[in-house]
Amino acid sequence: MTTISLSIPESLHTTVLDIVEREGMSLEQFITLAMAEKASAIATEAYLEARAERGSREKFLAAMAKVADVEPPDERDRL
Repeated sequence: MTTISLSIPESLHTTVLDIVEREGMSLEQFITLAMAEKASAIATEAYLEARAERGSREKFLAAMAKVADVEPPDERDRL
């Protein structure tokens, strides 16, 4: 485990203390969860950007051309 020290605005600290008390968690748990969520969001964005760079309109159209041409569903099956 790594220990860090950080300075945050008093208003944010007060808000977070209210949240952790209401949620029944520790301040450390809240900060760890918040960091994990942010890291996951950034990693997901990077992953999707890399996937988008590999894609192309031609590949999309080729995949769509493989979809069977079928009659529309019965009206009772529509959402």
